[in-house]
Formats: sequence, structure tokens, C-alpha cells
Amino acid sequence: MNFINFFRRLFMEQRKILSGDEAVAYAALACGITLGSGYPGTPSTEVLETLAAIGGPAEWSPNEKVALEVGAGVAIAGGRSLVTMKHVGVNVAADPLFTLTYMGVNGALVLLSADDPGMGSSQNEQDNRNYAKFAQMPMLEPSDSQEAYDFAIRAFELSEQFKMPVLFRMTTRVCHSRGPVNLHKTVEAKKIGNYVKDVKTKVMIPAYAKKAHVRLVHSMMDLAAYNEKETSLRQVIGDSKELGIITSGVAAQHVMEAAPEAAILKLGMTWPLPMNVIREFVSGVKRAIVVEEGSRFLEENILAAGIAIDKKDEVFEYSELNVSRVKKLIAHDTTPDAQGAPGRPPALCPGCPHRKTYEVLKDLGCIVAGDIGCYTLGVLPPFEALDCSICMGASIGAGLGLRHSLPEDQARKVVSVIGDSTFLHSGLTGILEMGYNKPATGHVVLILDNSTTAMTGLQEHAATGVHLDKTTAPKVSLEALCKAAGADHVDVINQVQKTEEFRALLQTRLASNDVSVIIAQSPCILQLKKLAKQKKG
Repeated sequence: MNFINFFRRLFMEQRKILSGDEAVAYAALACGITLGSGYPGTPSTEVLETLAAIGGPAEWSPNEKVALEVGAGVAIAGGRSLVTMKHVGVNVAADPLFTLTYMGVNGALVLLSADDPGMGSSQNEQDNRNYAKFAQMPMLEPSDSQEAYDFAIRAFELSEQFKMPVLFRMTTRVCHSRGPVNLHKTVEAKKIGNYVKDVKTKVMIPAYAKKAHVRLVHSMMDLAAYNEKETSLRQVIGDSKELGIITSGVAAQHVMEAAPEAAILKLGMTWPLPMNVIREFVSGVKRAIVVEEGSRFLEENILAAGIAIDKKDEVFEYSELNVSRVKKLIAHDTTPDAQGAPGRPPALCPGCPHRKTYEVLKDLGCIVAGDIGCYTLGVLPPFEALDCSICMGASIGAGLGLRHSLPEDQARKVVSVIGDSTFLHSGLTGILEMGYNKPATGHVVLILDNSTTAMTGLQEHAATGVHLDKTTAPKVSLEALCKAAGADHVDVINQVQKTEEFRALLQTRLASNDVSVIIAQSPCILQLKKLAKQKKG
């Protein structure tokens, strides 16, 4: 009986209730990952946080481009790297990505893109499956936590087998939904690289890149052939001869509930597509459709291959799918969805230091170029103090553009607002632009320094003096960076404790023709609570 209890406990210990993000972290640890790098962004943040919590090597990079470059170096050296970011972060990382697929890797590199259909916490709902085709790289899409674990392991294996980075595309529901996961893989030791000089594949001057492009095309052909044969990365569910549904990711979960009578081809590797498998599946049913969340990625590529399927109606390209919407998609029902009860609108927290900032900006009638972070909520009542917001780091460039374009009386009211983490992500080059191409009226940049990456859950960054694993790190000086980048004035002030002094300082800087940075330094109220709890614990 003791042996039975022992093996029962051992068996149960391999199973945990995990989110998709957490499952990927456990898979990465099991694969002996050399390093996980990324930039926090919902819904991807918990991957590296979990990896660090369970003893894996993980770090926050200043932005997604740097994170991918670090991961590329790890994989070029023969190590195994996981690079995580939300969907818009891949835009930032796209420059190295498109050359990295030409170069290939010696170890393994898995790029996790966490897409956000429905824009729960994002400025757009772009479909990053298109990056797999555009950059020419294999892509896997899990549909639940167990597949997030299993497919992440397969992604590392595929990357090493084909010497290519692999795109691991997840969406909000897979990232954050929880389910049972069998942690079946024995944890490997951390993979250590070994440098082998090979400049003809790793230095992309035109003469070498031309040959690399040919290799890449052939590799994608090999991957397409692999996907045709590899049955473990797809499922055929049901044997209906009437309706066949091709699907992937979380949409497959909705399809199985919405249309249990249908034959379902559930794809796990969604680029390159197994076109022969799809063609055979479609030939066996009277009507075939694609159910996918986001753009018409599967549908358009299947149609381009000459396979006859129904097209989905335009209304299903927007927002998240659910069982009800899938039923309507199948029935070509385009009537408006029933509206649920209105949710509570987001708002700056009580005690948030940004509140004082926006009170002053609104009182002074400023034209505010905003950025991505908690402070974006300044666009909502009662402040209504933002005038534009594009992407990470864009507030400074947009503000400078406004200054160059507007008449003097309006130009002197323009202020760029950016957070401390966002400034380190992509704001520094804006300060360089400000000093180099100074508008006639000067400019004012407000760095709202609340000592954390607040919007995504209070993560660390290079100016906090703390690593992801909570160990002490060198602390970057925002003031010194701005001075070195060419700002005429850099002022540091607590806008909460010294509100009237802050107001007077802002008015002085707006009236001058200099380029100025005001670092409004006051800690996030939630971060203070978090630190107090950690200290107490």
C-alpha cells in the first residue's frame, strides 16, 4: 500500500492547474532553457514571471527588439531561448526577426506572440499569424493549457531540428484560462551553448544573404512536408459528411461546443499549412468552412491553394469569438450580437500620482501627446486630458510633430507624456530627436516616473534597481540619460507633494524656447502596497 501511495503522489505531482502562460513556462524549464527574455505586456507577462518563480533563468529587457536580439544570441551560440511579448511588441522586434529567419539558429529560439483579439488591453487587434508567413517561419498554436505545454516543447524541438526560430502564437483566452496540465517531460539541465564560427550563415551581407534566402525557402518547403506527415500536431474530430470545419487555437474549443455534429480538422501547426491534408478533408464533406479568431489567415491561404471553402462574413473578423458567435458564423447569421450589461469603465486608481499631473495639464489647457501605460487613462473623465496616443514611445515624436505644425500660440501648449518604463522602452530616441531637431518653440516632455511598469502588473525595469527575480540590479538614472541626450533642462519633482511648484515649473518651461524634460517622480500606489506586503512577509 505504501508503494501504491508513493506512485499515486508521484503521478499527481506531475499534474497542475495552470494557465496557458504558466504552462509555457513549465515547458521551457523542462526543456533546459538557457534564457527567457521579453518585455511585459498583457496577455504575455505571466510567462516569464512564472519561469522566474519556478527557478528558471528569466529577465526583462528594455524592449521587445532587445529581448529578441538577446534570445537570438543565445540560440546562435547553441543555447535554447524563449522570447515573450504581446502582439504589438512583435512590431518592435520585427527588424531583427526578418533577418534572423535568414540566418537561422544553432540551438533553439521560440518567439511567443500573445495576441489580444477584442483589444482587452491593447490599441489594436492585429493578427500576428501573418508574421509567420511574412518572415517565413514555422508557427504553432495551442488551444488550451495542456497544448500550451506540449506544443512549447515541440516548438523547441522543431527549432533545433530545422535550425529556425519558431513563432508560438497564443491569444488572450489561452494565455489566461486555466486547466489541468500533465507535466510529463523530465526537466533537463540548463542548455549551455558552444560557439562555432560560421560567418557565411551568420553575417547577412548581401552576398551571404542571397544564399540564405534560398536556404530559407527550401527549409519552409521541408517544414511543409513535415506538417503533412506529422499527425501529432493536428486532430480530426467527428466524421460528418455534411459539414467540415477547419480551425485552430482557442477557436477550436468554441467549435467543438457550437457544432458537435460537424467534422473538425483542428490544426496545431498553422504555418506552413498541410495543404494536402486540408484538401483531403474538404473533399470529404459537402460544405467546408474555416472558424478562426482574427483575420482570414487560414481562409485566404486555403482559398489561394485552390481549395473550395465558404468565406466567413466580415463581422466575424472583429473581436473575440465565443460559442454563440461561432454558431452565427456557421449559419451566416450577421445580426448584431446581444449587448451585455455595461462593464465598469477603467480609471486611474484612487491615490494615483498621475491624477495630479492630469489635473494640472487640464487646468493649463495643454495639448497632450500621450503614450501607452496607466496614464493613457487620462483620456477618460474626469480628466479628458489626452489628445493622441499611438504606440510605445510615440508621445515624444508626435508631440514634436505637433510643435512643428501648429501656430505658435497652440504649439506652446503641446506636452508629451510618457511613463518611466515606456521611456526606457522607446522614448530615449525621442529625446535625441528633440535635441537634434529642436522646434522653434522648444518642447516639454513629462516623464511620469512611478517606479514600476504599472499597467501590466507592476513589473521591474532598468530604472527600478531590481531584476525580475527581485535581486538587486544597477539603477539607471533617467535624469542623466535625458541630459546626455541633449535636453536643455531636466527637472525632478514630486507632483503630488509639490503640486503648485509643479504647475509653476511646467508654465515656465512651456513659455521658453528650450527643450525640457520634467521627471514627475511619485510612486505607484499599488506598488507601495506590494512592497509593503513583501516587506511584511
